[in-house]
Amino acid sequence: MKIEIANRLNGIGEYYFSQKLREIEGLNKQGETVINLGIGSPDLAPDAAVVGTLQNESRKPNVHAYQSYKGVAALRNSIAAWYQKWYGVTLDPVTEVLPLIGSKEGIMHICMTYLNEGDEALVPNPGYPTYSSAVKLSGGKPVYYHLKEENEWAPDFDALEKIDLSKVKLMWVNYPHMPTGQQASKELFEKLVVFGKKHQILICHDNPYSFILNDHPMSLLAVEGAKEVVIELNSLSKSHNMAGWRVGMLCGAKERIDEVLRFKSNMDSGMYLPVQLAAAKALELNDDWHDALNAQYKKRREKVFELLDLLQCRFSKEQVGMFVWAKVPSNYKDGYELSDEVLYNARVFITPGGIFGSEGNGYIRISLCSTVENLDAAINRIRIKTKVNK
Repeated sequence: MKIEIANRLNGIGEYYFSQKLREIEGLNKQGETVINLGIGSPDLAPDAAVVGTLQNESRKPNVHAYQSYKGVAALRNSIAAWYQKWYGVTLDPVTEVLPLIGSKEGIMHICMTYLNEGDEALVPNPGYPTYSSAVKLSGGKPVYYHLKEENEWAPDFDALEKIDLSKVKLMWVNYPHMPTGQQASKELFEKLVVFGKKHQILICHDNPYSFILNDHPMSLLAVEGAKEVVIELNSLSKSHNMAGWRVGMLCGAKERIDEVLRFKSNMDSGMYLPVQLAAAKALELNDDWHDALNAQYKKRREKVFELLDLLQCRFSKEQVGMFVWAKVPSNYKDGYELSDEVLYNARVFITPGGIFGSEGNGYIRISLCSTVENLDAAINRIRIKTKVNK
């Protein structure tokens, strides 16, 4: 019997990393040991007090029921306090904060809440592939705006003003930017708010990387008047090593939170209470936590710089976040060719930049979510097994 898949899946392929991890798993089963420097899944543990809170709360007999769709007050209060402390943003924890089961689900919730068939959304190129997939799955059409190195990976607002924006309802933005590591700036954030207000476009800011190797975390909501036109996703996945815990948040004006909640409340039954209480504990961690975490990433980044020098790639040492983005040398057609050579000859996986859009074709991305020892091993393999420097 043949069952037809829904039309909404036309043009939606399996996520690149899902495919590549399966290939890597196959190589490993053949006796190879692939060093995976591709995916940004933190390998370090959450703070011990956070894990302890989860353990202690889970032992209680009355914590295993369904939870509120809006999350418990303790978590919402902690999110609001965290935004105030680190970003200087005042949020009403009752009306302007919505905990999420990971911020990735929030991307889908937002698209399903606001996009009708034929509506358009501005999507960065290069950018996180899920933005485009969520827009398509919701019936909308992605309109890609090009980010270029010569423009410091910022939107070209002059170019955007020249296109037909009449069907555009959303604009996806992400600073610090993934995959390029471009830092946020007050000037850029102010331009985004002005642009959104001028064209009645909801600016959707995805902000999970602001604490990694970045001395000045910023929120787009800190811009004066931003709540009129901005909603912001954030996450504990990267900042607190809690990727598998699936704890994210959506912050914005009450009206936007209520609108997204109409969709979200039909999709899940709330987050496990001990996870919420442990997340609240994580948000109370002070500078020492972030300093210690970033000290680890700094050591790893130096090794990645060494690896990229070996590959003769060009890169900026000013980028932030948990990846390093680099231009491939001219003797390679694109990042895919370099990635394949390193994988099949040295058994080291690095991400080709083209998976993030056509503007990433000439680049690669390396994750910092691997030990210094693994990075040293990758450097040695590449030096011995590939044609670089030969």
